[in-house]
Formats: sequence, structure tokens, C-alpha cells
Amino acid sequence: MTVFPSLFISHGSPDTAIADTAAAAFMRRFAETMPKPKAIVVASAHFEVGGGVAVSADAKPETIHDFGGFDRALYEIHYDAPGAPALAEDIAAELTAAGFRAQAVHGRGFDHGTWVPLSLIYPDADIPVVQISVDPTKDAAYHIALGQALAGLRERDVLVIGSGSFTHNLGEAFKLLRTGQRQAPVPGWVEDFVTWMDDRIRAGDIEALKRWRQQAPFAVENHPTDEHLMPLFVAIGAAIGRETRRFDAQALHSSQEFGVLSMDAYAFH
Repeated sequence: MTVFPSLFISHGSPDTAIADTAAAAFMRRFAETMPKPKAIVVASAHFEVGGGVAVSADAKPETIHDFGGFDRALYEIHYDAPGAPALAEDIAAELTAAGFRAQAVHGRGFDHGTWVPLSLIYPDADIPVVQISVDPTKDAAYHIALGQALAGLRERDVLVIGSGSFTHNLGEAFKLLRTGQRQAPVPGWVEDFVTWMDDRIRAGDIEALKRWRQQAPFAVENHPTDEHLMPLFVAIGAAIGRETRRFDAQALHSSQEFGVLSMDAYAFH
């Protein structure tokens, strides 16, 4: 049995799947650093459900191209990993027992928060995948607790991934994305936020991280909305588990795209 770390991965723009970037290169190499899991559970920033937790339970999930205006090659990508209906039902039951309003759902395919990083990390698409929703109406503490309820999966040869973005100001990013300027100067307000978050993550400062919205410099500028940072907290919670309040963080990758999208990735133990 392998006890996997939980991961946070910044998936970036949808075209990360076909781009020649530092982040894409990191993802392509990453599977070499770990044993192969029996299943993967992804909390995706693009699977938003308010008032509860949805767990995807289709046996053959479709690939959702939930974006527009990108290279046609992206729309031809289909990530055909199987689902895991029995595991999804187990997860929904365990979340319900932990006090969450959770249910297994059907007809929910892989959004790009799931298939973009997985198509790079596990291109053979031969590992069953289950998606977990994030709640845009809930805060970091809620998502840490959600991750804690998933912690037992790590002892069942299941890899838990939070897929979001370390910074996510699309309004600013699109100014350069439309012109193809992927390499651009990084504003100070992005650097200050990334430094604050990285310092607290490395210190295992859970209480400060729960209050990131109030304490982190330029929080609003980097995350006008919360959903792309919530998978980070799910990953942290999955490492903490229910019996402890500490975790060890390993920085796996850091790069910037379009000036304002930080592509940081972490493993939590």
C-alpha cells in the first residue's frame, strides 16, 4: 500500500494541455516521481456546486470543453479515463457521515480543471478518475474540512488532487492571452500575494491560511472570486486528516504566465 501525498496543481489556461511552458513540462515529468495510483480524486475549481458536494459517478465520463476562443486542437482532445462509480458512492457516503450534504451525480464529465493536468501527468488515461465539487459560497475553513473528510483515501492507493490556480485574475490575464504574450513582467501585487501564501504554506500556518482573504496582501486583485484557490485548501485538508492539525508542504513547481497567473504546485504530507 502507498500513502500518497495530496497535491495542489495550478492548471492554468486550457491551452496548457498543448503549450510549451515550464508548467506543462513539470506536469509531463511529474508521474515519474510517484508510484501509480489505483484511482484519482480531483477537486476542480471548474466543478462549482453551492450548498453541498457533488461527486461524479459516471462509468465513462465525457470530456467537457468548457471554454471558447482557443486553438482548435484543444477541442479535439478527449481524455478517456474511466470513472469509478463504486468509489464515488463510497466518497459521497463518507462525506455525508462527516456532516456534508453530499451526493453522487451522473452526467458530469471531466472539465478542463481535471483533464488538462491529467492529460499531461497521466496521458495514457488508464487510471479511474472521480471529480469532487467545490462550493463558491464557502470559505477556506470549509474546504479544509472537506479535504479532511477525504484524507482516508490516501491510504487506499488513491491520489487526491486539488486543481485550481495559485493566482487567478482572468481580467488581467486575458489582456495578454488575446495577444499570445505568455511571458510578461510579473506585477508586484502578484509577487506579494504569492510570497505571503508560500510562506504560510511552508510554515504549515493553517489559521493564517484560513484567513487568507483578510490577511494576504492584494487578495482581491489576485482572486476576484474564490473558486480557483479552494482546491488548495481541499488538498491541505486531505493531508491534515481528522486527527491532527499540521502538515508538511513540498513546493513542486513555480512559474508565471501572462504576468498574473502563478502556476505553483505543492505536495502535502
